[in-house]
Amino acid sequence: MPRIAVIGGTGYAGSHIVTEAVRRGHTVVSIARSVPTERVDGATYLEGTVLDVPGLVAQLEGVDVVVSAAAPRGDMEGKLRPAIAELVTALPENVRLGVVGGAGGSLVAEGGPRLIDTDGFAEEYKPEAREAIGILEDLQADDTGRDWFYVHPAGGFGSWAPGQRTGSYRDGGDVLVVDDDGDSFIGGADFAIAVLDEIENPKHTRERFTVGY
Repeated sequence: MPRIAVIGGTGYAGSHIVTEAVRRGHTVVSIARSVPTERVDGATYLEGTVLDVPGLVAQLEGVDVVVSAAAPRGDMEGKLRPAIAELVTALPENVRLGVVGGAGGSLVAEGGPRLIDTDGFAEEYKPEAREAIGILEDLQADDTGRDWFYVHPAGGFGSWAPGQRTGSYRDGGDVLVVDDDGDSFIGGADFAIAVLDEIENPKHTRERFTVGY
């Protein structure tokens, strides 16, 4: 069973991934800049940051899969993309990398524009979305052969709309997942199920995919 490390494991996406991984019996390490007071029983919590790649890699020894759930916002804006690029170079070749991106890079239809390029995409979220897209582009351009996956959550994803764990989701490939009313949503727990399903039964080798209801 893969041993998993989650960078940003105390954030919204990361904490749900840690919880689901422990639920399935994985050995799980959560790495964040501070250790939370409330922890998931069965997970190991370490202080660390993706901005210190040499120190981070030392903490990741023996791990099979590393999932970056850090977001390029706040004091991480402009710093996450180069840090992930450095991490890709520094990790052992046999370690699989997963990256939680944003919805902005998803296509709105097959062969169509990206969500970020549509009229309704809020200007305030564009810097974060562009950096997340840049991370994806770097992975796609990587010629080392390292295995990776990149997952776009639905448009409605975050602590402001957590939802309930249903155990179901849809994989939209490159296209944003929407329901019959055109709404795009995924709860944190079900998003984590999609991530762990991909870790346990890889279907997206060196690919991105979208997740929603």
